[in-house]
Amino acid sequence: MSQLDSVELAPDELEALRLVDQLGLQQQQAALQMQVSRQTLANLVKAARFKVVDCLLNQKALHIQAQEKISSD
Repeated sequence: MSQLDSVELAPDELEALRLVDQLGLQQQQAALQMQVSRQTLANLVKAARFKVVDCLLNQKALHIQAQEKISSD
């Protein structure tokens, strides 16, 4: 089997998709929750959707970057 090309999805892109597409939040609400501007949120959603569609249409693997955990010690 041949090696698939892969596309990386950043944690903030995944979170933007989750809030807008899965939970159905308006972009302004999602932006507030992520503590970014509405324009930044819109850019994240656009980039993430492009990557997902690219993977589906061009048979690429979607690699989700691990999010760094912050210790609460």
